Amino acid sequence: MNTLISLHNALFDWLDRMSGAILPTLARFTFAAVLLMYFWKSAMTKVGDGLLGLLMPSDGAYVQIFPRAMEAVGYDSSQLGMFHWLIALIGMWAEFILPALVVLGLMGRLSAIGMIGFIIIQSATDIVGHGGSDPKTLGAWFDGIPDSVIMDQRLLWITVLLIIVIKGAGPLSLDRIMGRLA
Repeated sequence: MNTLISLHNALFDWLDRMSGAILPTLARFTFAAVLLMYFWKSAMTKVGDGLLGLLMPSDGAYVQIFPRAMEAVGYDSSQLGMFHWLIALIGMWAEFILPALVVLGLMGRLSAIGMIGFIIIQSATDIVGHGGSDPKTLGAWFDGIPDSVIMDQRLLWITVLLIIVIKGAGPLSLDRIMGRLA
């Protein structure tokens, strides 16, 4: 029995010592495997036409970000102002840049905080602008139904990102490499 207890203690002592390396690396891997392409595909729907597409968001960007405003102007984004353009542009670029920074582990904590903010704004837009307040989509914590898009899934996304906020990007990150070079 003492051998089993010693093995248990040795294993979990080692895991505890390694958690600073394992948890953030696993969090970044999980983010890359599950969410990187989700956000990049979403960002691609916001890119406008032609060479200036990265500076001129598509109508789809405005519909996704400002659904009520677009409905009010008959889905003619040219009737929206500079504020709408700037927010759509920032949102589009954030969906490209922040996920890449998280996966690369560059400015890990700040990029994870940025992604958390993005997810909160995305969720608020889904609830208020896109009618995501129906119980199936919105969901509720502790309801025994683990697959609602907003409350359940996005809590898991944010939890993965909080590991990076708390622990940093981990040893296999550009933050760590650049820190060693400095």
